[in-house]
Amino acid sequence: MNRLVARRNLYSNHDQLKFTWKRGYCSGGEAAAAAGSSASSGHLNHDEHGTFSGNEQPYDLAIVGGGMVGMALACSLATKPLTKHLKVAIVDSNPALANKLSIKMEDPPDPRVSTVTPATISYFQDTGAWQYVQQHRHAYFDKMQVWDYTGLGYTTYDARDVDKDVLGCVVENRVLHSSLLSRIEDTDFQKTIYPSRLASMIRYPSSSVKADGNTREASYAKAGLVKLEMSDGSSLYTKLVVGADGAKSQVRNLAGFRTTGWNYSQNAIICTVEHYVANHTAWQRFLPDGPIALLPIGNNFSNIVWTMNPEQSSDLTAMNEDEFVKAVNHALDHGYGPHPKSSFSNGTNKFSFLGGNLTMSINESFEVPPKVVKLASKRAAFPLSLMHANDYIAKRIVLIGDAAHAVHPLAGQGVNLGFGDAFTLSRIIGEGVAVGTDIGEASLLRKYEAERKPANVAMMAVLDGFQKLYSVDFGPLNALRAAAFHAANYISPLKRSIISYASGEQRLPMFP
Repeated sequence: MNRLVARRNLYSNHDQLKFTWKRGYCSGGEAAAAAGSSASSGHLNHDEHGTFSGNEQPYDLAIVGGGMVGMALACSLATKPLTKHLKVAIVDSNPALANKLSIKMEDPPDPRVSTVTPATISYFQDTGAWQYVQQHRHAYFDKMQVWDYTGLGYTTYDARDVDKDVLGCVVENRVLHSSLLSRIEDTDFQKTIYPSRLASMIRYPSSSVKADGNTREASYAKAGLVKLEMSDGSSLYTKLVVGADGAKSQVRNLAGFRTTGWNYSQNAIICTVEHYVANHTAWQRFLPDGPIALLPIGNNFSNIVWTMNPEQSSDLTAMNEDEFVKAVNHALDHGYGPHPKSSFSNGTNKFSFLGGNLTMSINESFEVPPKVVKLASKRAAFPLSLMHANDYIAKRIVLIGDAAHAVHPLAGQGVNLGFGDAFTLSRIIGEGVAVGTDIGEASLLRKYEAERKPANVAMMAVLDGFQKLYSVDFGPLNALRAAAFHAANYISPLKRSIISYASGEQRLPMFP
């Protein structure tokens, strides 16, 4: 991952830095994932005129991208004593921010879901948003089984291994988005929705602007604020621009942040399926061309995330329902290889030489996932890639979520990294407010970058390593992977470290 080492992108000291993007971009990534979510216009006021009136002051910050991560930042700011007074603009053309849509429990789950970790659940609870999630369909799980198609090994993770109640919770993206909106509407937070797309961004260095004191625009320029111009002709001034607009971030492009990354030559198929019985376990099987995950979503429904090469994804999305259901059951059961056997099936423990204090007795044998009986949603396929911004911040500009980093979905960590960004940035903004610091100053924003970049890069390295490790079908490597499965299953400290790291604790999965 040495290619992911950040390089400082220095801005030149021109009289005026202006970045123009001719093609309007609809907020993607997290925002697109939340499309169709339930939201009430309530206290969310639209700016009808698109320009500042004579008495209107500039915004403290403008969040470009009103998807899950952008709204998590807004929700955290709205519910903290030090930041609830801030004046915030949210720029996003997604109608879900303004139109009241219903989420009915009797409807099948939307296939766009997120597996939120205990750390993310704690964030939502702290802001008061989790109570709204609990009013909708969601599925906690306390057990996860991971295995290899070769049948040489498997691992079972249980929340009890780390004295936790759950390993995570699977929630529809629209439910997470709606819950954040509902919590914000319960506050007196000063927010304005700009239902448009960011077209250009102008950053004025205060030291080089000769302002005419008779114009408000000149005074904003002299103060070194950022001007955002929207595709509908509206504009605003702000002390801080937050790019939360997804992997194709307009803010990142306009600000000139460089990125590092590569395509995986893989697609992921997502859909909702139905069982005869309820599923309470998260399942993941590594197949020759990528993993397939079966995640509980409530009632008798589960979510499928199936990674494969683009040709296979085209074939599977074109299949009729019966053929697809048969292919899913084949991939989750006996297809490609036999079921693994427990290391204790012959009465011996392969890791007993480590000593009793380092090993654990597993009474649970390998289990077969519940059979899929019906396809309950449309299938969608999207390409997979890795992307990381070399810089997260510049003066008055900061990136969060997919705008800063995009990862492989095999462990469901992408949105959790984004939520971690949002809540960390909120806390650091609060720290700046507490001591009277300009929240757009690079010195303050670097604290956010210094905290989040190492955590994100470490997780990206782990996920990228797993992707590469399980993309090769080679005898000696298969045996090595099997040994890793057995080690994770039967060496207690290693298993606890893996679970703790995946749960959101910032520790690499190694022995303490």
